[in-house]
Amino acid sequence: MDSTVRGTIEMTAAMAILGTIGWFVVMSGEPIMDVVFWRCAFGAITLLIICAALGLLRGRLSLRIVAIAALGGAAIVINWLLLFSSFSHASISIATAVYNTQPFMLVGFGALFFSERLTMTKLAWLGIAFAGMLLIVHASPDVGPDAGPNTGTGNLGTDYFTGIAMALGAAFFWAVAAIVTKKLKGTPPHLIALIQVCVGVVMLAPFANLSHLPADAWSWSMLTTLGVVHTGLMYILMYGAVQKLPTHLQGSLSFIYPVVAILVDVVAFGHRLHPAQIVGAAAILVAAAGMNLGWTLWKSEIPAESTQAIK
Repeated sequence: MDSTVRGTIEMTAAMAILGTIGWFVVMSGEPIMDVVFWRCAFGAITLLIICAALGLLRGRLSLRIVAIAALGGAAIVINWLLLFSSFSHASISIATAVYNTQPFMLVGFGALFFSERLTMTKLAWLGIAFAGMLLIVHASPDVGPDAGPNTGTGNLGTDYFTGIAMALGAAFFWAVAAIVTKKLKGTPPHLIALIQVCVGVVMLAPFANLSHLPADAWSWSMLTTLGVVHTGLMYILMYGAVQKLPTHLQGSLSFIYPVVAILVDVVAFGHRLHPAQIVGAAAILVAAAGMNLGWTLWKSEIPAESTQAIK
């Protein structure tokens, strides 16, 4: 099989898996702190086995690598806590759409800390995404007649804005983790992920409800799947795809994630968005795609290499 075709299959599978994560979080029925702790715990076991099998544990770790990866891990764990918490306030669809403002967080960091130039194209995409945000914030989503008690939507109104703020915070900490991880160029990504989830276990152990473990097999199956499939397997597929695919194709396929997440929210929980919110979510995703893939809104005489977005 051609490497590009194989990479496309792997990336598609990884993003489809990631798109279902909200369903598993909500259906576990566990407090978010516990959900993230067990995701890290089961993910650490899975990634430890993978790293050992790939021979990545032999002589590759240094104090510098561990320290930087741990800093990124702390940001990733906070990202998960905020994102998963946002599901119960603003719905999976809205939280996922808002979460996809990540590229703009990266652009902001690039301008502030790395003297990256903000081009008119980048500012235009940022403006489109901001307009989409305003449309989303304008009204709360409806819940369909078939929505059950575990739909992931709490009280609307103030609670809804809290969910949006949490999703934005999750995007911010994802960008922090991405910036930190740039310092680990050349370090196997599976190893970085292993350190990050191990940090999560240490961070959350004092706060997780370990004295009252889930009592039913269903909750354990949800938590185990989040660790083994949505962390271990997803990282294997995603990093395998990254090695085979050109950047533009990686960026294109990454938008399978929010599309699947929104479909899951509609089919599983019966959430309906207002037309304005649909337009807003689409505006954010299109703007994020434009930023990731280097789309231009007008002809420019500036050389292409000077207008590339942060990846």
